[in-house]
Amino acid sequence: MSNPSINAAFRSSREYEVYFFLMKNNYVRVYYTPGRTDDKILTNLRLISSGFPSLAGTPFAEEGIDCSFDTEASEAYVFSTKHCAYIDYAPGTTNDKILSGPSTIAEMFPVLKSTVFENGIDSAFRSIKGKEVYIFKDNKYTRIDYDSKQLIGNIRNITDGFPVLKGTIFESGIDACFASHEESEAYLFKGSHYVRIKYTPGRTDDTLIGDVKLIYNGWPCLPIN
Repeated sequence: MSNPSINAAFRSSREYEVYFFLMKNNYVRVYYTPGRTDDKILTNLRLISSGFPSLAGTPFAEEGIDCSFDTEASEAYVFSTKHCAYIDYAPGTTNDKILSGPSTIAEMFPVLKSTVFENGIDSAFRSIKGKEVYIFKDNKYTRIDYDSKQLIGNIRNITDGFPVLKGTIFESGIDACFASHEESEAYLFKGSHYVRIKYTPGRTDDTLIGDVKLIYNGWPCLPIN
């Protein structure tokens, strides 16, 4: 995808906090307010290598994080092109550590070998169902269980699983996304736009919460144009 404003994001274990990765190898930590625009920066824009010392010298700090999703407690998977690591991100501190990896996506998730996701994942968000996560690449998506490392269902077109996105910029791909602390809600980002959705795991009656909007208008605290 071309020139995303936001490269990746994941929900923090702290309520209504989210990490945004942007400008290649930088990040900010934000307190967000669903449906409002009074979000605030908790950690100012800084290098990934500064805020996550365990990632210094790895592709995640040098080339940037282009996909991520939260799992249990203060743990998350991070991706940079074909590379993947499982980390404890230690919110609000610099005591993070790598729990597994770095390795290739195919090594960490063998079920993704020889699929469209093997050499990179555009975006992902944690589902409310079990240990499932939605992963996206170009106009495709699937669900995986990050614990058993198995696929849940088939690899499908985004518009097949999320018909509500048909006719929007998101039907051809999603640059970044994260699961909201509001149940069954997620934020999707692409280029200079975003939308909030109510999703329904295993079904296709998802709904948009409001219109597709400019990130600049909905997230005025973010350091993007």
